[in-house]
Amino acid sequence: LPAGPEAGRPAASDDLCCPICRDIYSDPVILSCSHSYCKRCLHDWWDGKTLLECPVCKKRLRTKNPPCNLPESFCSLHAERFEFFCEDHQEPVCLICKLSDAHSGHKFRPIDAGQLKTELRKLLRPLQEKLKLLSAVKEDCEGTAKHNEIQAQQAEGCIKEQFKRLYRFLHKEEELRINALREEKRKKSQLLREKIDAVSRQIAVLSNTIQDTEEIIKLEDASFLLDFGSASNKLQHHPLPDNPQPPSGALIDVAKHLGNLTFNIWTKMKHLVSYTPVVLDPNSANEELIVSSDLTTVRCGQKQNVPDNPERFDCFRIVLGSEGFHSDSHSWDVDVGDSTDWFVGVASESVRRKGKHPSSLWRIGCVDGKYIARSQSDPSTALSPIKKLQKIRVYLDCSRGKLLFFDLDTNTHLHTFTHTFTEKLFPYFNTVSLSPMKLTLKGTE
Repeated sequence: LPAGPEAGRPAASDDLCCPICRDIYSDPVILSCSHSYCKRCLHDWWDGKTLLECPVCKKRLRTKNPPCNLPESFCSLHAERFEFFCEDHQEPVCLICKLSDAHSGHKFRPIDAGQLKTELRKLLRPLQEKLKLLSAVKEDCEGTAKHNEIQAQQAEGCIKEQFKRLYRFLHKEEELRINALREEKRKKSQLLREKIDAVSRQIAVLSNTIQDTEEIIKLEDASFLLDFGSASNKLQHHPLPDNPQPPSGALIDVAKHLGNLTFNIWTKMKHLVSYTPVVLDPNSANEELIVSSDLTTVRCGQKQNVPDNPERFDCFRIVLGSEGFHSDSHSWDVDVGDSTDWFVGVASESVRRKGKHPSSLWRIGCVDGKYIARSQSDPSTALSPIKKLQKIRVYLDCSRGKLLFFDLDTNTHLHTFTHTFTEKLFPYFNTVSLSPMKLTLKGTE
């Protein structure tokens, strides 16, 4: 080993030595010509010079601040190449590091950057997949937020239209009833005026007769005696009117106008108001199903731009009722129309909505013109209705565990399921037809 202050220090490789100071790089930088120098050495070399040139190849340079160039394949402590990887410290080491006390008893393997990159990619993959999943969830949430805006606008429009219909009816009804009141007032006021005029004329006649007679009575006896005969005769033959009576029914019939007013108006509103015990839940409808704005009709159509929310059926063209039942009895009527492919019935609250075929279903339906009843994994039961089914009544008795189906056109029983239902049950509808399946509306009688 050479004597002097560098004694005991291993000889530095030329690859690690600065061409200016001939020592191991300190804060190395690299020029565009690929030569490297200590940053301080290069700046000292350029100090006072007008032209920036590479000290080795003399190539002219454009910047006074070249990028950093750390020789990462060499150990900064011993200027030796990295040949091993310490699995305990998870870092590359040179031969001298491996034999040092700092790595005593550690496990090493030959350095292989490719293998380490593969391991790192393997560790990175779950994060990448999670990022992909989170990005998809964010995109779904953003799509759902946009859909919420559309739903709110559409629902608000429907609410306003319904209230406009009610307002128009109420304003018209108000006008009719006020006009009827005013017409009765006009007629009865006219009747009273005629009665008043007649009595007034009788009063005038009687008043004149009385006044004339009283004038005669005030005369002197001689004159009075001369006029007495004619006055007496006039009074005796003067017709006396019947005792006048107030006209019957002259007052306004307030009871007719105000009695049960709101109820009578509500009763007349029945042609505007309808009721169905079941309404559809559009948030559960398959993307190829179109639900009407009043939530009582569904048909198959083009794919809708709707979120794939957890409540929505993504495989089969299914939609559920908005309300589930877990007690008491309930019934609803369905008009399947001319469709030859449909199912109606009930689904449990835990019904599978994604991917595979839904389970926990009890329903009857029509497939290729043939009528069947199906429940969960049990074999299908063939049905033989009297005629083509169009209007069906579904009757659910939760307490007795029975689900019955009837043909309303022929008033005949179609099928009964008996089961101990443990979950809330939702009305179930499945159609692939372009013609609508309708929930029958009932008046508010």
